[in-house]
Amino acid sequence: MDLDKRIDTARPYVLSLYRIVVGLLFACHGGSTVLGMFGGPEGGRPHAGAWPSWWAGLIQLVCGLLVCAGSGDRATRAAAFLGSGAMAYAYFTVHQKRALWPIENGGEAAAMFCWSLLLLAVTGPGAWQLARARLPHRSSTTDPDRAREASLT
Repeated sequence: MDLDKRIDTARPYVLSLYRIVVGLLFACHGGSTVLGMFGGPEGGRPHAGAWPSWWAGLIQLVCGLLVCAGSGDRATRAAAFLGSGAMAYAYFTVHQKRALWPIENGGEAAAMFCWSLLLLAVTGPGAWQLARARLPHRSSTTDPDRAREASLT
């Protein structure tokens, strides 16, 4: 098997690993803001409902968990798109006022999350996703994919 075919075979699995890591990091970022985990931003957390920091943290936490889990193609794409938009908003309303470049204005994380999540919104969750997990106790009558496969044979 040549290298191109190996890469093509690995692509959906590497995409899933990428999605899991980006989602987990995004959820941790939100958890630090909303729940004060890992010390939180500047060592604390904003008051519940404070605009925009608390709401941005909540979006990061929830969307990050949905993206990490690969909660179905549509749900993963929607969560990634919402998270990407939230990070674009954060970059342009909070960071870009300070300076033009992300390295100057502290917006590297916002820019990276924005583009990483947009990529996942376009490409989808990859091969491994929670929605595709097959539990051994599911019968062919309760699993639509197995029922369809059984009807074709």
